[in-house]
Amino acid sequence: MLLEMDSITKSYGLVRANQNVNFNLRKGEVHALIGENGAGKTTLMRILYGMESPTSGQIKIDGKPVTFHDPTDAIKHKIGMVHQHFMLFPAFSIAENIVIGGEPKKGIVFDRKQAIEQTIALSEQYGMPVDPKKKVADCSLGMQQRVEILKVLYQGAETIILDEPTGVLTPLEVKELLASIKALTAKGKSFIIISHKLSEIMEVSDRITVLRDGVVTGTVNASETNEEQLSRMMVGRELIKLERSEAKIGKPVLELKDVTIVGNKTKPLLEDVQFNVHEGEIVGVAGISGNGQSELLQAISGLMPIDRGTIALQEKNITGASVKMIRESGLAHIPEDRYLWGVSKEATVSDNGIMGHLSRTSKRGMLDGKAIRTLVSGWVERFGIKTGSLHTKAQYLSGGNLQKLIVAREIAQQTPFLIAAEPTRGVDVGAMEIIHGELLKRRDEGAAILLVSSELTEIMKLSDRILVMYEGKVVGELDAATATEEQISLLMAGGKAVGQA
Repeated sequence: MLLEMDSITKSYGLVRANQNVNFNLRKGEVHALIGENGAGKTTLMRILYGMESPTSGQIKIDGKPVTFHDPTDAIKHKIGMVHQHFMLFPAFSIAENIVIGGEPKKGIVFDRKQAIEQTIALSEQYGMPVDPKKKVADCSLGMQQRVEILKVLYQGAETIILDEPTGVLTPLEVKELLASIKALTAKGKSFIIISHKLSEIMEVSDRITVLRDGVVTGTVNASETNEEQLSRMMVGRELIKLERSEAKIGKPVLELKDVTIVGNKTKPLLEDVQFNVHEGEIVGVAGISGNGQSELLQAISGLMPIDRGTIALQEKNITGASVKMIRESGLAHIPEDRYLWGVSKEATVSDNGIMGHLSRTSKRGMLDGKAIRTLVSGWVERFGIKTGSLHTKAQYLSGGNLQKLIVAREIAQQTPFLIAAEPTRGVDVGAMEIIHGELLKRRDEGAAILLVSSELTEIMKLSDRILVMYEGKVVGELDAATATEEQISLLMAGGKAVGQA
């Protein structure tokens, strides 16, 4: 056995993140680690990578006990980790990022030429081509992840831990990543993958271990299981099949006409974008990251000014209006970046929960503690948000649990219009089921919903109409009932769908 984690327990005060966990890895295999948000997956891998110390238990490498005090110790034992949020220097080149910490030198001076040569040799050896001189800031998320993997390979890693590796990738980038993992295992590398995406896990894994509430509920061979069984092992129950009623379309709630943002580049960030979202419908927006979706959402919500065109919400012109006024006009917003736009990490779960709900949680200008506890604890129970208490700071929640808090808060606004941007990013299958159900419930109650997601399956499952964006333009509109993944993917890449001129 390449590595073994025996009876690992990790406690934070009275909270046990891991309890007597046994996990092992064979050379040349992909072993997936799955479970609900807060199940203890990342904690276990942080222990393996030396970022945390176990309360009890032992790690063995090639059968010999080892102790890791920090990631340097893990790297010495040829273990590398690619984190969910990339740890690269955007202003540095790809080559500089890959060799950092082990820079080649000519005397005492950094040898940039040798760094470039080593990067090219490494990328050719493992079939992961990169442009060594390109700045990371100018790279797609898929390319940044490739750089992260090459960085740990440069450090000599034989075992690579990937934490939610496909969370921000396009469908094409996901396929490229899975192909790279298979190619690397064929060369003898071993992978541990933390992921919520069962279809991808089934495609690339040899074995799968499931954690629930910090305890292993089973380890299975990927060839001998299916997504339904894994879901039951993760959540401890059968998932409810999503049922959609026929959309009852009402009047337009959001109306965009010729919306353009020039920006500072040769091509506009948005160009003549025009569409409506009606009562009782979900309009999905598909597109490869960086094709105007973020700017579109920021323009609608008042976070970015537009240079031309108009935006109306409930027949009221909100072009150039403040964020406060737009929200008061009937907009709620699940943001695409939960940390940047969605929460105050230093604030508590309660304080983050009542943002936008002050009228419901105060009396005569004073906060009502009982009303706050009733409101927020109701969301915690309904959405399965795992937190030590309502007084826990948001920064101590897992990404998925933080996402559930934001979704609960914004859906509870009960506004006529809801922006749902990447609503299930980083959440498990059980939470995804709940969030999808809540979005459909709001749609059936008459809300107009604009859904932006990098997950095509999510767009196709929830939408009534689908808009596709490419280079700042809406290049296609499809009926979700008849649209195919191939049609949407073609439009996303700048092609034309069948039947388009």
